[in-house]
This record gives sequence, C-alpha cells and structure tokens, in this order.
Amino acid sequence: MRILVVEDDIQLAEVLTEALTRRQYVVDLAKDGEAAWSWVELMSYDLLLLDVTLPKLDGIRFCQRLRSSEVSSPAHRNSTSPVLMLTARDTVADKITGLDAGADDYVAKPFNLEELMARIRALLRRGSSATTASLCWGNLRLNPSNHEATYDNKPLSLTPKEYVLLELLVSSGRRVLSRAGIIEQVWSLDNSPASETVTSHIRGLRHKLRALGAPEDFIETVHGLGYRLK
Repeated sequence: MRILVVEDDIQLAEVLTEALTRRQYVVDLAKDGEAAWSWVELMSYDLLLLDVTLPKLDGIRFCQRLRSSEVSSPAHRNSTSPVLMLTARDTVADKITGLDAGADDYVAKPFNLEELMARIRALLRRGSSATTASLCWGNLRLNPSNHEATYDNKPLSLTPKEYVLLELLVSSGRRVLSRAGIIEQVWSLDNSPASETVTSHIRGLRHKLRALGAPEDFIETVHGLGYRLK
C-alpha cells in the first residue's frame, strides 16, 4: 500500500517515513502543500498523512481541494482516499474544521506512534476490506494484516520488500508486471532502484519458494515484458 506523508518538520517526517516503511508501506514524502499536490496528480494513494500547518498550501485548503477534485483532474483518483490530519491545534473547533474540510481522522501532536499506526490501519481497513483478507495463489497464502506468508502451510520467510513484491504479484493475477511498473508500486519515487534490483528480488523469491516445494516457474518470466504468477 502507498502512503503520502505531507509534513514540513524534517525530523518528524523522517520518523514517520521510517516507521511506515518498516511496516511494509511504500511512502512518498512532500514537505509543503504544493509539492503534495504534485504527488497526488502523479500517483494513486491508499492514504494521506497530512499536516495542517504547511508552507505554500495549508492542510485544510489542500484537503478541500482534494475532496472537490473533478473527474477530469489527475488528482480525482485520490479524491476519496482516506486523509489523516496531524496538527498541534487540538481544540474542538480545530478538529471540526479539519473534519469538515474532508479529513477522515484528526490526531493532535505530540502523539503516540503506535496509536497513530493503529489509526492508519483502521482507516485502511475502512477503505478496503481486502486489506484484512488473505491472498491466495495455489498453495501460496499471504496475510496482509500481519505480513506473514506460507507456502503449502509452511512459513515463508521474506524481507519487507519481498513480501510487498509477492503481494503485488498475487493481487495482479495473470496480469504481466513490467520491471518499471513493479518499481513504481514497490519503491517510493525518490528512492527508485535500477531494474536489476527487481531481477534480484525475483530471483530471491523464486529461491525461497522452490525451497518449500513451489514449481520452478511459479513466478513466470514473460520475455520482453515482465513477470506474473503461473
């Protein structure tokens, strides 16, 4: 899942990015409202973590603009994405203003990081029941709620990136994923690796799956195009 963090406090932004990445989310970071708007016109997000007090375009106006995006606008695909506002303003009036602007939840600073992560999970569950359902392909089973994987009921030990990549392959069914498409979905845009990194991760996944009895071609290479599950 992809999350946009919009926060101008560099230290806090780094803490949030690290915490979310550690939990297998793909994270993009914007440090002002206009930069964030550029992101939502470029990418689709499962959730936005939005500071209220931002340079150039504050969080309230940003949220209002997002919610009013028209179908013809590139940002429209994010117009219904959950928005969790972060702010040092914690009066009832401030919370009402944020919620009326279109936010789905409102957390005052300073906050407990684990509580914030729980609120994020709750919003993601609310937005899509698929986030709590197991994903299966043959003998492979993935549990998005705890990021555990098994093959033929045997634990499959994966790195965070391997898990996200395998989840993407399962979710895509027989659709072929190009290396560029995988990079876009699994890595943040400001930390995009070379295409050889995708090849390396696919090789690692194949090795681990074969060790548990999966066929050699469980992850199929479609030459000149990319990868898919067979």
